[in-house]
Amino acid sequence: MTTHAPQAAQAVTLPTTLDEAVAALTAVPAAVPVAGGTDLMASVNSGQLRPAALVGLGRISEIRGWQYQDGHALLGAGLTHARMGRPDFAALIPALAAAARAAGPPHIRNAGTLGGNIASAAPTGDALPVLAALEATLIIAGPGGARREIPVSHLLAGMDMLRAGELIGYVRVPLLHAPQVFLKATGRTGPGRAVASVALVLDPARRGVRCAVGAIAPMALRPLQAEEWVGRLIDWDNNRAIVPEALNAFGEYVAAACIPDAAPAEDGSVPQLPPAVLHLRRTVAALARRALGRALS
Repeated sequence: MTTHAPQAAQAVTLPTTLDEAVAALTAVPAAVPVAGGTDLMASVNSGQLRPAALVGLGRISEIRGWQYQDGHALLGAGLTHARMGRPDFAALIPALAAAARAAGPPHIRNAGTLGGNIASAAPTGDALPVLAALEATLIIAGPGGARREIPVSHLLAGMDMLRAGELIGYVRVPLLHAPQVFLKATGRTGPGRAVASVALVLDPARRGVRCAVGAIAPMALRPLQAEEWVGRLIDWDNNRAIVPEALNAFGEYVAAACIPDAAPAEDGSVPQLPPAVLHLRRTVAALARRALGRALS
């Protein structure tokens, strides 16, 4: 006996190439692509989603690895968190490897993919602030073999969305050959789920710092003014030295930029932020300070 109404049988397509997957999505516009299924199945099990058809991406070998291309790493969207967490990948993109290792328990890391993390665009996605700090771009596969490239940040901000029949094929990441750090703070919202995260990378060629804060907003936030300010304080010619006071100030600058004070009231007074928000701001400040300190050490 069951209290659940019977569900209609779902059509499942298992393409072996990226273009075959695009063709399957084009032929059945209501179909939903699925790789690891860690986010999709949670939505299905909670009743939020009832896909009419599925296009499985697990057999597409071309998007399960990576290659070098003009000073960049071209990462397949099918790379799992477990694969990105291995030492050979960590030597390539340390911050993304650290985020992959922090993505959750082993069964999530073994199934979840880089492309799925981006497509689901969950605020707590650990890879997202890293990709924002690295200023990564997406290579989108479309009908008829078409390919187009957009910044990851544009997709996450809704400035450029996936069109009908399109799939994320690859992620292009610049190889900076410089220190990178990913840190996150977790709470009681789930195993390994971030309440705040910070990705920070150094860019010696441009003598700059790139920082992105995740989990506290619908998309990763870039405190651009804080980046520019601290970049001018680093002695790039002397082992990237910086005075200790600047580390604390950078953390506070990042936190205030991402979690600003409340707007003034009509009488000119500034309302106090709620204790939970103040605690989150202190958490972001600590993560940003530690991330910069580790990158410069």
